[in-house]
Amino acid sequence: MNEQIKNLCEFLDKSHSSYHAAANLAQVMEDAGYVRLSEKESWDLLPGGKYYLVRGGTALIAFRIPEGEPTGFMLSASHSDRPTFKVKENAETVTAAYSKLLVERYGGMIISTWLDRPLSVAGRVVVQTEEGVQIKLLDIDRDLLMIPSVAIHMNRTANDGYKWNPAVDTLPLLGSKDAKGKFSALLEEAAGGKILGHDLYLYIRQKASIWGVEEDYISSAALDDLECAWACTQGFLKAPATSAIPVLCVFDNEEVGSSSAAGAAGDLLESVLVRICESRELDIFRLLANSFMVSADNGHALHPNHPELADAANAPLPGGGVVIKFNAAQRYCTDGFSAAVFRRICGKAEVPTQTYCNRADIAGGSTLGNISLHHVSVPTIDIGVAQLAMHSCYETGAVADAIHLENALAAFYGSTLEVGADGSCAIL
Repeated sequence: MNEQIKNLCEFLDKSHSSYHAAANLAQVMEDAGYVRLSEKESWDLLPGGKYYLVRGGTALIAFRIPEGEPTGFMLSASHSDRPTFKVKENAETVTAAYSKLLVERYGGMIISTWLDRPLSVAGRVVVQTEEGVQIKLLDIDRDLLMIPSVAIHMNRTANDGYKWNPAVDTLPLLGSKDAKGKFSALLEEAAGGKILGHDLYLYIRQKASIWGVEEDYISSAALDDLECAWACTQGFLKAPATSAIPVLCVFDNEEVGSSSAAGAAGDLLESVLVRICESRELDIFRLLANSFMVSADNGHALHPNHPELADAANAPLPGGGVVIKFNAAQRYCTDGFSAAVFRRICGKAEVPTQTYCNRADIAGGSTLGNISLHHVSVPTIDIGVAQLAMHSCYETGAVADAIHLENALAAFYGSTLEVGADGSCAIL
């Protein structure tokens, strides 16, 4: 297996929640010699310095300070969360002879894909200590739960379309009625103390896989958007130093609108850029005028069984290269300028690109770019790779595109821009 793909699969397989994804990326930064910053302390940033910070346990920003005078910011944005089910407070309940968990939907998942497969829980817990409270990551690494389907004999219209009731249909089975209370005990045993609070989510137990006659497909939970988070991270680390300040942003809560302290709609990115400039006595407005952002979030591939759902002229294929996403209503904020700059960067790196537009009568989703622009207004492009079954609990893309994306981000971070007064742009 290609080393890049092997590393991606390992990251996917151990990032069962946004908390674990951020912690794993933080460890990557530590291993690469980056210094962890705290938002509550003053920052003394040095030329040639490598830094990162984590907010809320789920959002990470990393950056480097160039040796010489900085000329701008080169930024990428991706996200750590995925559609799933969140475990409620007082979650254990008994119906008839069964113990179940009360959960609620997080994001817009394809519900049917979660049924009849082993599940477990991961996230963070807040544990009581003598001094106060301690935050711990928790992952119950075993087949623990399942959401059973209703038999076809009892629901003869199951294959004719079904309206899901999330208060009834999607409650995971924990055990017999005698199991009530044992889930909480299991959590506290794993946490090593009394749990005062938690943010726990369901995850599927199936690992990432490489498959197909030519082994050209990759499937995993949370390809949207951990594939982009990983590619951005690797591109950021592999790129050579330039006169720009490279900034890696991995936000949380994109799947529910990004309106959180750790989300793209919060002040995290803006505050980090301001503090960088304050520490180095830089003019932030001058730097922003010579900056660029890549918003990286996967896009929809042409479906093999439903090609009619795509815009025929702008329907990307798995393996066809990095997808540049367009939308007239600015759900994707790519414009002619940002598309041209990014295509030029990819062309120099010999990374293929393709385009995506929604079919005109099918509304698409939005992503990080247009939300980030509310706080940091720079030329931005929305990109990703083409994938199938977006928001299924197990999504599919192309092996080749994971490599294309990583190489594209390395080329992006290894570039600098010189924006002229007339809007022209030299790419160095």
